[in-house]
Amino acid sequence: MQETHDTPLAPLTTFRLGGPAARLVTATTDEEVIETVRAADESRTPLLVIAGGSNLVIGDDGFDGVVLRIATKGLVLNGADLELAAGENWSEAVARTVEAGLAGVECLAGIPGSAGATPIQNVGAYGQEVASTITEVIAYDRASRETVTLANEECGFGYRHSRFKADPQRYVVLRVRYRLEDAGGLSAPIRYAEVASALGVAQGERAPAAQARDTVLKLRAGKGMVLDPEDHDTWSAGSFFTNPVLDQRTYEEFLDRVRARLGDDVRPPAYPAGDGHTKTSAAWLIDKAGFTKGYGTGPARISSKHTLALTNRGAATTEDLLALAREVRDGVRDTFGVTLVNEPVMVGVRL
Repeated sequence: MQETHDTPLAPLTTFRLGGPAARLVTATTDEEVIETVRAADESRTPLLVIAGGSNLVIGDDGFDGVVLRIATKGLVLNGADLELAAGENWSEAVARTVEAGLAGVECLAGIPGSAGATPIQNVGAYGQEVASTITEVIAYDRASRETVTLANEECGFGYRHSRFKADPQRYVVLRVRYRLEDAGGLSAPIRYAEVASALGVAQGERAPAAQARDTVLKLRAGKGMVLDPEDHDTWSAGSFFTNPVLDQRTYEEFLDRVRARLGDDVRPPAYPAGDGHTKTSAAWLIDKAGFTKGYGTGPARISSKHTLALTNRGAATTEDLLALAREVRDGVRDTFGVTLVNEPVMVGVRL
């Protein structure tokens, strides 16, 4: 276990933003993770847990407490069952499953961050989400002060949501177990139209899993969603806003605003979201509200490749980023009556 003081946090995040940690502890075993959490709780010291840093917006003042960096390792494949330590690199783990001929997470290739973050956000992309493959989450419960194993149905998974996200101060994820599918080297059925088109298959059909993974990586790279230290379009948290899910009344009001602004023949993206709700596209809303690719003149701008990514052009501060995020959020709300919600976790700041 390594400990440093007054350590910059920006290099530990994909935004490259954030002030220093009063105390940074890097834990390489589950026991070290638990020991650090317990010590912070017993001394009532504020605790921030990070791993890949791909979903964090940390304030310029940093964090006046203990920052626990989870660097645990461990990947075990037993048939179609996969167990990952929380600190394992997610994208590398996906590659290993595809090499083993397993299906279920191939369309989640290229997503930055660690395995421990996947159940918290119910990570998803291109028609897949981890809730469909996670069987158990092993976590340290700070309330009961013990290690617990939560089955999938106990995790409260929803769209970019989970029990862990709903109560962020209670659980520290240690390990995640997944059950994949042995489909003879083929992918899971391709659900996302863009991926199906790129693969040359119909939606619902399968393709070679390796080909599906490579296709997703190319699509993500084309949108600046694969980390590249030389490409400032990837100095981001990926999608900054979640896709809005609207009830029937709000959706009808939204359509009225679309017609008034864009004309009767324009129909926004719409996907059934259950219980009379409709999900629409945050990227579409941002673009149609006037915030196009590359928008901005300062050190924080919208990606030149994708309107849903807010980026650090190299010299931004967290306040620069938040000013842009507020401008986009407020512009979309004023135009379409829909309030976008940030996907990254805010630390020491509010949108």
